[in-house]
Amino acid sequence: MKASCVALSAALLSISMSAMAADYPAPKQGDWIARDFKFHTGETMAELKLHYTTIGEPTGQPVLVLHGTGQSAAGLLTPAFAGELFGAGQPLDASKYYIIIPDAVGHGKSSKPSDGMKASFPKYNYDDMVDAQYRLVTEGLGIKHLRLVIGNSMGGMQTWLWGEKYPQSMDALVPMASQPTEMASRNWMMRRIMLDTIRSDPDYNGGNYTSQPRMMKYAIVTYGIASIGGTLAYQAQAPTAAKADKMVNERLAAPITADANDFVWQWESSHDYNASEPLERIEAPLLLINAADDERNPPETGVTEAAMKRIKNGRLYLIPASTETRGHGTTGNAKFYTEQLRQLLQTAPQRTM
Repeated sequence: MKASCVALSAALLSISMSAMAADYPAPKQGDWIARDFKFHTGETMAELKLHYTTIGEPTGQPVLVLHGTGQSAAGLLTPAFAGELFGAGQPLDASKYYIIIPDAVGHGKSSKPSDGMKASFPKYNYDDMVDAQYRLVTEGLGIKHLRLVIGNSMGGMQTWLWGEKYPQSMDALVPMASQPTEMASRNWMMRRIMLDTIRSDPDYNGGNYTSQPRMMKYAIVTYGIASIGGTLAYQAQAPTAAKADKMVNERLAAPITADANDFVWQWESSHDYNASEPLERIEAPLLLINAADDERNPPETGVTEAAMKRIKNGRLYLIPASTETRGHGTTGNAKFYTEQLRQLLQTAPQRTM
């Protein structure tokens, strides 16, 4: 076969596979108001809006999917994630499952500082976000039991909290790109520097800015390069100073769409995260999926391995590092763990409340 024919066949196959990967029902949007929502600080909001996206029909087995910091449900509706999971025959086939993806408090179209309250918006943390998700699922959607809770990065940390705060509410748990131990070490150090850089910019003006702080993009790009992307991948993508400069220039030139207060609240909400103390409360089978080259949750510290020993029915799947993985961002590509997820759902007992 001629090279041109081979290339054409490969291209058509790629297009066909992409189309198959995106073959899941159209997402539906919804809003629900949590009334008199009380935050961990003691502050109360009379009406906390929670936006959510669903895929599939309410008659399906409910699955809660939780996004990362600064994202929303839209950030998970990608070919690499939704396209590998929600289609026909895939691990979370939307003809069988009812996929629920909330926009976390402070994110997406849920209530957040930029809606009008600015710096007077309550300081929320991960416990508040999980409590809001629980109210949405149980009160808003009328669901008392979930087949699965799965989350990535911030959503992974919140998955740990779900298992501890509401241990009988799900059949299985899949936290990803996370660990249950205290927010600390380089992960928090880099977040702290990023937040301080934004808040110390005179443009920020204590949160009462008229335009987005100019230093914000530098803080975001620095944290991104330092804590996500993968060492082997960066070496392959930028093996010379010229190519490294090109990558930096491209990232600095990209527009920053985040609002500064929203951004600060989102990242600061992780400061008091620590799911290590009540690990023994987790009842559901748990599959932790991390990447070996995760910059924020490095496996070589041993803290995750020690924590996993305290879980009754827990297992760690560590994705090997390669030029294809992207460090902390690896789990955004579900091709690395579709079979492991499928096996969990095939073996996890179904419980009812």
